[in-house]
Amino acid sequence: MSSHESRVAVVTGAGGALGRSHALALAARGTAVVVNDVADPGPVVEEVRAAGGRAVGVTCGVDTRDGGDRIVAAALEEFGRLDVVVNNAGILRDKSFAKMTTDMVEDVLAVHLLGAFHVTMAAWPHLQEGGGSVVMTSSGSGLYGNFGQANYSAAKMGLVGLTRTLALEGARAGVRVNAIAPLARSAMTEDVLPEDVLARLDPAWVSPLVAWLADPDCTQTGSIWSVAGGRYARVAVVEGPGVVFDEVPTVEELAATEEGLRALEPWTEPASLADQVALLSS
Repeated sequence: MSSHESRVAVVTGAGGALGRSHALALAARGTAVVVNDVADPGPVVEEVRAAGGRAVGVTCGVDTRDGGDRIVAAALEEFGRLDVVVNNAGILRDKSFAKMTTDMVEDVLAVHLLGAFHVTMAAWPHLQEGGGSVVMTSSGSGLYGNFGQANYSAAKMGLVGLTRTLALEGARAGVRVNAIAPLARSAMTEDVLPEDVLARLDPAWVSPLVAWLADPDCTQTGSIWSVAGGRYARVAVVEGPGVVFDEVPTVEELAATEEGLRALEPWTEPASLADQVALLSS
């Protein structure tokens, strides 16, 4: 892996749990870190510095473009460059869909999905200068669904779409964009998961994956990674072989092919919408 002594990373939501762990892991490899949180990021900044690392704190939310601009400006003012963005900030507003309010949806989308837009948009031109890296934080709730988290799940799956598109758009400039779907002990999961599960979910298990994806020697882009308690696995969006009709089928004809419609093997993994369209002529 490459030397990180000149590299600079932004980690949002880094005042505790996963974000803190990511900041410490990156700093341990020589990366200067901008520690962002809506609460005081000072303790994590001091923790990084006490270990011999370089860090600066920015206290603000990511739910506005101004917040994103402030975070990126801090990196440039303090360290003169920006190479890595780890979009980690998040909140929960859990409720079953029937009881969910519009405010609960908008608040979660503003932090998770729009927050990633705001910070990454501000960082994008600087990442393009040196072929930087972006790590989005998705979730198993977004990939697979979870009761009581319609707002959170929608935001987290939205980040997958953002990851895939930015990976395509950033490729020419050497900007890599990946997503992780971590499961870790944090203030957001303390009341959601049982203690016996939480005991195995130290955030420290997740941060090596983030540090690898941020490393300039890593070639992965547009990928999604499931990570929890020592298990690391790539997640893919695939299409099965499908069924083909020469004429518009009736509902009955379509229903009669249900087994073929549901089949996933042999599967194909399109790398873009263009790849999916190409399947029509294959």
